[in-house]
Amino acid sequence: MSDFHVDVPSRPAEPRPDTLRAPLLRLLLATRLAFLGVTLIAVLIGLAGAHAAGIELDPAKALATLFFALIAHAAANVINDYHDRDNDARNDERVYPFTGGSRFIQNGLLSPAATARLGYGLWLAVVPAGLWLAAQSGAGLLLIGLAGLAIGWGYSAPPLALASRGLGEFAIVAGWLLVVAGSDYVQRGAFAPLPWIAGSGYALLVADILYINQFPDAPSDARAGKRTLVVRLGRRRARRGYLVITLLATLCVPAGVVFGVLPAPTFFALPALALNLAAARQLWHHAETPARLAPAIKLTLAGAHLYGLLLAAALAFGKP
Repeated sequence: MSDFHVDVPSRPAEPRPDTLRAPLLRLLLATRLAFLGVTLIAVLIGLAGAHAAGIELDPAKALATLFFALIAHAAANVINDYHDRDNDARNDERVYPFTGGSRFIQNGLLSPAATARLGYGLWLAVVPAGLWLAAQSGAGLLLIGLAGLAIGWGYSAPPLALASRGLGEFAIVAGWLLVVAGSDYVQRGAFAPLPWIAGSGYALLVADILYINQFPDAPSDARAGKRTLVVRLGRRRARRGYLVITLLATLCVPAGVVFGVLPAPTFFALPALALNLAAARQLWHHAETPARLAPAIKLTLAGAHLYGLLLAAALAFGKP
């Protein structure tokens, strides 16, 4: 009788020069294209919020907002890879493709110089688009855009290096909240409380993605002097932080409805948080076992995406 065994799925293969030969495809995938969905949904929330307020959406400005928000996110991803390249090279507990960077530098697909040119080139491409949208919508968009660019660059780049100072989660919340508010502002031409309240819960769930990704990376981050929140707290104590962020996200919709800012149908977004609570349970048991955190990371990604889509739909079809 042969021995019984169960095949354990292996993690996805990392990109290699021999399997990814096309130069343009390398540049495209170096932006971590698969993870730009969180920005797409943030823009949808902002547009849906403007629609809920009775604003007739301008399709051209909406598409321009979406396109250049995605470019800005792609630029931030590549810049992060460039400035974290040495730390990522030493990361032997990464859960690819979620943590440890894109691996394009480490595996020889792009040189550090080429990565820097790509990241900062994309960054510069956003500037004229932002100026055009501000001219069409209002000067307030300049403030939102400048703050967003500063956060995206300062997240990993010195001298700010916000993630290395334990401020990464705050930067992520602020950054994605600005995407929601900016998308609304382009249509509305003025500041309003709705996008800030609506975007807060979603931005916190995006921060949950960053937070749980820090657990596999914590040993290499600590060796490199990158003092993320998980490094500062230690992986066992840091488990509580994920639950705190999720619970704060849970409060945003009820608060918005109680104060008359959000329409009651936005409550339909809350069931999505069950995915984050399931991830919190897995994180509690496997915080110090990186190889077993992939399901919790996937649940966190799914929770943020589902919450954001349900919220956008509720705003699009509801009235405050």
